[in-house]
Amino acid sequence: MREKYVPQQIEKKWQKIWEDTKAFETHSDPSKKKYYVLEMFPYPSGNLHMGHVRNYSIGDVVARFKKMQGFNVIHPMGFDAFGMPAENAAIKHGTPPAEWTYSNIDNMTRQQKELGLSYDWDRKVLTCREDYYKHTQKLFEIFYKRGLAYKKEAKVNWCDTCHTVLANEQVEEGRCWRCKNPVVKKDLSQWFLKITDYADRLLADLDHMPGWPERVKTMQRNWIGRSTGTQFSFKVEGMDDSIPVYTTRVDTVYGVTYMVLAPEHPLVEKLIAGNPEKDKLEAFITEMRNQNDIVRTAEDAPKLGMFTGSYAIHPLTGERVPIWIANYVLYEYGTGAVMAVPTHDQRDFEFAKKYNLPMKLVVQNKAHDLKLEDMDKAYDADGYLVNSGEFDGLTSAEGREAITKKFEDMGIGKGKVNYRLRDWLISRQRYWGCPIPIIHCPHCGNVLVPEKDLPVKLPTDVNFVAGATSPLETSKTFLHVKCPQCGADATRETDTMDTFIDSSWYFLRYCDPHNEKEPFDKKKANYWMPVDQYIGGIEHAILHLLYSRFFMKVLQDEGMVDYPEPFTNLLCQGMVLKDGGKMSKSVGNVVSPEEIVGKYGADTARLFILFAAPPEKDLEWSDQGVEGSYRFLKRVWAITGKYQDFKKENKGKLSEDEFALRRRLHQTISKVTEDLDGKFAFNTAISSIMELVNEMYRFVESHDAIEDSLAHELLRNLLILLAPFVPHITEELWQGLGEKEKSVHEASWPSCDASALVVDEVELGVQVNGKVRAAITVPVAMSREEIGEKAKELPEVKKFTDGKKIVKIIVVPKRIVNIVVK
Repeated sequence: MREKYVPQQIEKKWQKIWEDTKAFETHSDPSKKKYYVLEMFPYPSGNLHMGHVRNYSIGDVVARFKKMQGFNVIHPMGFDAFGMPAENAAIKHGTPPAEWTYSNIDNMTRQQKELGLSYDWDRKVLTCREDYYKHTQKLFEIFYKRGLAYKKEAKVNWCDTCHTVLANEQVEEGRCWRCKNPVVKKDLSQWFLKITDYADRLLADLDHMPGWPERVKTMQRNWIGRSTGTQFSFKVEGMDDSIPVYTTRVDTVYGVTYMVLAPEHPLVEKLIAGNPEKDKLEAFITEMRNQNDIVRTAEDAPKLGMFTGSYAIHPLTGERVPIWIANYVLYEYGTGAVMAVPTHDQRDFEFAKKYNLPMKLVVQNKAHDLKLEDMDKAYDADGYLVNSGEFDGLTSAEGREAITKKFEDMGIGKGKVNYRLRDWLISRQRYWGCPIPIIHCPHCGNVLVPEKDLPVKLPTDVNFVAGATSPLETSKTFLHVKCPQCGADATRETDTMDTFIDSSWYFLRYCDPHNEKEPFDKKKANYWMPVDQYIGGIEHAILHLLYSRFFMKVLQDEGMVDYPEPFTNLLCQGMVLKDGGKMSKSVGNVVSPEEIVGKYGADTARLFILFAAPPEKDLEWSDQGVEGSYRFLKRVWAITGKYQDFKKENKGKLSEDEFALRRRLHQTISKVTEDLDGKFAFNTAISSIMELVNEMYRFVESHDAIEDSLAHELLRNLLILLAPFVPHITEELWQGLGEKEKSVHEASWPSCDASALVVDEVELGVQVNGKVRAAITVPVAMSREEIGEKAKELPEVKKFTDGKKIVKIIVVPKRIVNIVVK
């Protein structure tokens, strides 16, 4: 063994050996129990950041640990390789998106290998490769045939400079996040997937997922947003039209003093037709339509509105109800109209106060002491109906039931289950994405590309700066095609798919990555799936995870898999912070993984990032912490050498100090096993190993020799316990032990020897009248009476008991002795 620990040398050595020997290659083996570990695959932006390092280090510890426990472990990696940044690079630098993407993938793969991650690289999946997106297109066709993919007109955020649809999150203060030009709302014919058909199943199955964090399940429940309420209609005064509304609080219907329509509501144009302020109204409508939906509906956003000049008729009282338009109602949610009850809804309360609109109190609290003139906010809890005609005196729950029945009898409404969830808009007006396999024929309409003709390949003759809706429209070789049904001249769909489609099934492709005929073989998928442990950031708690669950359920219905859920256990790791904030180039607080690996080695980077905080918590970067982790590895290196050089004895029996050291070893084995096996308490596991190393040092410094069998047991198990965390240094040190296993990572995980934990003696504190005065070491088997007698004879105790009467002696086994005197 080298005298000095030089991580850069040993890490490159072992990375090459692992790659050359395909050390982490995995194959199906029905005779062995499988374990599927998966970290969310990255977008190939060019370089890893510390968040990646944390994510992959966590997964690698789990994978290596489970393999040593005897599981057949699959631990794959790939790249979520389609997306807008590659297209930006093409526009900015004239670099083809494929060239930019593959160059970044090569660099990031190199960086991942330098971390010593135990990936089966033979299973690598790249979503931008034809052998992957061919099957993405096939899955789209399955959705289409099942009636789950459709096209319709939709209002979208549109950037006229970038020529693309933007997600709400990409609109910042009404401007494009990239080019900073104004965003407008545009009607486009868009493709959707009917995720709403699966809303109930997606919601119900959350109750059967104990391996998911509660906060993630709560976020998904809120996103799906199932509610039970009533839908009914208001007639428009002087027109044949009616305005349907949906509410969960129909018990407050007698408190309606105005109605609010979304600016996008199709009836608005008709309602404002005769208004003398029509021009102002139209300008307001345009402004609101172009405002970001998230900004419009934020709780602290100012409530803005205008009166249309039209009225509705209250269905129960016959009163005229003014119809307003306002920013806080969206057409895509519910019916695009709300009955406004300012006394019992806070948004309506704020709006009514701002525009001096009337209020009616129709629900009283239990004490019946609410007064309209005293209200400084809405009373939105249940209570007792007042000022509600024939329904006075009913509870809110009784009122909801009775009023709903009244509307049903009148033929103007009924009870209804509603969802916040909307169908998934998957169209993107981009080039670098999976082409949608549809042909538009003037005679046959939308026609699927025949399966034999898949994949529909991305062309290379596109113009990224043309004024087309999509760059694909500029490709003559791509756009024009014959209809596969009638042979007429037709055109291809020029939208590509949302990249969330690619990441909604990649975990299944890892099970069978080289299958040319189908996305995956069912038998292989059923062996490996579901993923036993999925690891990724909390920012993916809703969209990616919800879409993946949706895909899995559709594929189960199609008979392609036998499981309803893709991920059994989910770990959402926290962010890596520096100086209290998220690492960011703009802030200038980024720490480069390559810099840390180059200076201290990958094992140090891994050890620090696993030790510094529990995985689900945010981690504050610390240069001192990195130095400390490096020093610890040097101590491990040195103690291994010391124990190999230590004078050995073969007494066949351990001394008291040796027995204590062995006890510490097996306490550590027990603690690390417990911390890794589902708890993922990596920081406390590492801490217990550090304590073991300290004990080993103390023993060396105070003894001349050690029992040979104990020295071997200590070194072997120390390296095995450390191996999942720091795979390179342990592999190098393992070679010096001469063990039968060629690799430490092929060794079996140790079990705790319960007999080693048995303690013959125990130290107890001795109190006099509740104050500790001494300590006593006694045999574990000694009786309470004997312990008490021995304790009262201690000189330190007699100082406080001589001349006093001992009232009683309380002995708490293995803890303390309390002598009570007066």
